[in-house]
Amino acid sequence: MDNTKIGFVGLGNMGSPMATNVINAGLELFVFDAAGTAARAPRDAHIMEDIKSIATNCEIVLLSLPDGDAVAQVARQILATPQLQTRLVVDHSTIGVDAARANHLLLNTKKIGYLDAPVSGGTAGARKGTLALMASGDQNFFNQADPILAAFAKNRFYIGSEPGQGQAMKLLNNFLSATAMTATSEAVAFGDALGLDPRIMIDVFNASSGQNTATSDKFPRRILTETFDAGFTVDLLAKDVSLYLEEISKGPSQAIIAKSVGSVLKHMLSKMPGVDFTRIYQFTKEQAKVD
Repeated sequence: MDNTKIGFVGLGNMGSPMATNVINAGLELFVFDAAGTAARAPRDAHIMEDIKSIATNCEIVLLSLPDGDAVAQVARQILATPQLQTRLVVDHSTIGVDAARANHLLLNTKKIGYLDAPVSGGTAGARKGTLALMASGDQNFFNQADPILAAFAKNRFYIGSEPGQGQAMKLLNNFLSATAMTATSEAVAFGDALGLDPRIMIDVFNASSGQNTATSDKFPRRILTETFDAGFTVDLLAKDVSLYLEEISKGPSQAIIAKSVGSVLKHMLSKMPGVDFTRIYQFTKEQAKVD
């Protein structure tokens, strides 16, 4: 991998620290961000002026983009590059199953590989290099990219051979995370209204059957400290649960709980757009007063 030129497109809250860790691993990196590359680029990265510059220079291109439309647009620009060098695109965006399949087919028209590889762990995980990564596609692509992915994803899982399976894993994971946050917030708000100490409640949950990621991490580290700094907005979580609902509606499974969670997030999004999703506890308490 030492001689492989790597491109990174999308230097937002997740992409920038991920790209930084690629450089810190000693790999040569070419970067581009439509919102302004120079201001967002990690130190020592090669700043590119557009996607075609990335595709002209880089054999492997990593993407961290907001949605499926953005990924498809970048894929089309890669395909339109005259002196194309890119042979593998690794997509870390959360875009849904159908979008991943469509991008795989699109890139395959010029025999460019596509690895569907969303990540989980928030900005803190991206900075520390401890993200969980869920990859699907040709396993040879995964093996080829793995030394790069190790720079920012401590836990890397090969989910399956079909593009979209990584997306499915990410969406169901985030649905469970959203459910834990929503349910725990409601429970703690209920206990608080009855005079129970939130810190003691969290201690009891973590020593009992109510333990989950909200009780073990989000509440003690982000909510009770009032830092609300998980680095993942309610907008993104609402989008992920919405994508999960779209996918589950295509099959025989029911989405009873997901519909309830999605409704809460949609309501929160209308009242508190752009906030860290850990503020769902504040939102839950305020709604209890209104109701």
